[in-house]
Amino acid sequence: MQKPYIKKIATISKFLVWNVDGKYIRTKIDEEFTNFGHHYRFAFIPKNEFWIDHESAPGEARFYIDHMLVEHRLIANGKSYAKALEIADRIEHRERSKSRLMKNWRGRKTEELIKNKIHKKLLKKYSAGGIKTYIVSGEAVRDFFFIDFTEGGHNKVYPFVPEKEIWIDDDVNATERRFVLLHEAHERHLMDKYGWNYDRAHQDSSKIEYFCRHHPSLLDKTLKKELGKNKI
Repeated sequence: MQKPYIKKIATISKFLVWNVDGKYIRTKIDEEFTNFGHHYRFAFIPKNEFWIDHESAPGEARFYIDHMLVEHRLIANGKSYAKALEIADRIEHRERSKSRLMKNWRGRKTEELIKNKIHKKLLKKYSAGGIKTYIVSGEAVRDFFFIDFTEGGHNKVYPFVPEKEIWIDDDVNATERRFVLLHEAHERHLMDKYGWNYDRAHQDSSKIEYFCRHHPSLLDKTLKKELGKNKI
């Protein structure tokens, strides 16, 4: 078996569901690959396969499989990706609403959720100048705030993120956190300082992330520089 495959999770109807090495994919194939994907979203994935990134915080694979089954079927039957995503998100959210986390914490105030269920660890080394960087529960963010949250985010994109914070999904492998943080810090600076829209800032941030993934010796220096630009 060759990369990016790690192991087969299941066979569902005609689909093989694979656990894959997301870091390898983002470095060698497409840096836009996130938690999961199928052929109609990423052409490099075989038509009869669903790929799920190896989870650092396991527990969401069942939601991703349900999502891909719906999304793949709709696109195969002529729906646009945007419409298929909208419908699949609704169904995924319905399934998430049955989880213990949602049942126990539904209706709580945003501040309480963030303090007790979202924030997991403050990364002190990457928190300075008024900006705080947190490892967060990606599952809780997807359950309560935004189902398509992946890898990381900041307040210039997500209104539920406190003003001076950058969030890194706990599903991101520890070896990739700095690449994701670099992307988010660069993106936040461009949107905050220059008023760039998300699409433009994201595209530019993907370029700098891709460059550092292929020149890792420059990562720490570049990350320090980008974090410094976000000082408040």
